[in-house]
Amino acid sequence: MDRRLFLASTGVGAVMAMNVALPLFAQEATDAAVEVTEMVIGNPDAEVEVIEYASYTCPHCANFHQSVYPTLKSDFIDTGLIKFVYREVYFDRFGLWASMVARCGGEQRFFGLTKMLYEKQREWTAGGDPVAIAENLRNLGKVSGLTDELLDGCMTDAAKAQALVDWFQQNTEDDGINSTPSFVINGVKFEGSWDDELIPAIEAALS
Repeated sequence: MDRRLFLASTGVGAVMAMNVALPLFAQEATDAAVEVTEMVIGNPDAEVEVIEYASYTCPHCANFHQSVYPTLKSDFIDTGLIKFVYREVYFDRFGLWASMVARCGGEQRFFGLTKMLYEKQREWTAGGDPVAIAENLRNLGKVSGLTDELLDGCMTDAAKAQALVDWFQQNTEDDGINSTPSFVINGVKFEGSWDDELIPAIEAALS
């Protein structure tokens, strides 16, 4: 999908027209290059790299982060056995908005906000109303310590939104991602069941 068409399809105009506190992407997008930071935790020099592709609005992703990810983090990430990379997938506008909030606090706050977004997924996505969801995301950002000024800047940054969409499209094309959550272990797409086969696959890569 063309990046400008994607942004036009997000329904942001409807939110902006309602004088809400979160005028998402009010700034006009430019063609200036915007760097997208790769979100990484664990050992950057580890021999095994695990990439997760996930959407903040995906119930299966929330399930993974509540059931499997804690073990993955305690046994493999925190121990330095793997390098873990998280890459957002934007199958809907709300997932993109959530990404803008998660990235607003930089790398230090990103994974904490990601945890909160999955824990509170049913709450902040409830009803599907764009205005309410925008406000819910803003409130989650404030709970994590982000200021109104910082959130305003992050969530009106259309150039950053375009860069994220381009980045998502290139990554998913390169790795053949068409569903979430999906995983890539040392450059090879994991094809098994994440709930009972992902951990053994990572253990095999480490052996």
